[in-house]
Amino acid sequence: MQPNLIILYVTDPLRSCAFYQSLFGIEPDAIFPTYSAFSFENGLNLGLWSTHAQDFTSGGSGHRTELCFLVESEKQVEELYQNWQQLGVEIEQRPVTAIFGRTFVALDPDGHRLRVCLPDD
Repeated sequence: MQPNLIILYVTDPLRSCAFYQSLFGIEPDAIFPTYSAFSFENGLNLGLWSTHAQDFTSGGSGHRTELCFLVESEKQVEELYQNWQQLGVEIEQRPVTAIFGRTFVALDPDGHRLRVCLPDD
């Protein structure tokens, strides 16, 4: 058994769906008023579930996770940074070289952290 789905809890799944559709450049697999989903060629799936859905229950709050995108070159880090800025994506951390490699952090409409990273070999 292997994990294959990440769910982000969002205030407006349709707004978040449009954001990620623009970011990924792909169509969602499902769009409902309280849930949207994307699937990727590597087997990972991303769900966007409304915190206002009738069947949503959570005792937590805040954004304690990151959705990470590992890239293969420093050029890709810089290109994604420029592209996301042009899309109007909020940047929380500009590109820097951290102990683990070149990276930057953006935010989705609900403040979920999106990290692009080129790991050091």
